[in-house]
Amino acid sequence: MLQSVVSVALQRILQLVSLLFRSADSKELEIVVLRHELAILRRQIPRPAFRPADRWFLAAASRLFPGVRGSVFLVTPATLLRWHRGMVAKHWTYAHRPGRPPTTKERRALIVRLAQENPRWGYERIVGELKGLGIVVSATTVKKILREEHLGPAGTRQGPSWREFLARKRRA
Repeated sequence: MLQSVVSVALQRILQLVSLLFRSADSKELEIVVLRHELAILRRQIPRPAFRPADRWFLAAASRLFPGVRGSVFLVTPATLLRWHRGMVAKHWTYAHRPGRPPTTKERRALIVRLAQENPRWGYERIVGELKGLGIVVSATTVKKILREEHLGPAGTRQGPSWREFLARKRRA
């Protein structure tokens, strides 16, 4: 697209330079002819298709000549302003938004497995066990994953209490 924008800009600059060497009468005649051609085209084509380079040029030209009436352009002033806002937004849009990367499926499965196999472990304990395995994850992330999997806090999950666990170990 950049090549087509440069090409259109270069063509328009060369046209402006060629205007310097023409008489005022020939310029005015050309303007009358071009306006008549424009009126004919507007009758035949209800909605012309613009390439990105055309949009760029018209939006830039409208900003250079703010006093020019909307009838000179093929589009309304609101359209020109929308195109200009789009160009500015595209220039200032960042490719990568900052933030925490998503949790992988393997990590999610491991967190759920640890919570199901150890129902008395809370979020902090699961985070500590994962840290011991070399996996860094926050307690908030663990809490969010367990909530999405419909596993509540440590006290509400199914499984033996600490006393029941110790009693079973003593008997075994």
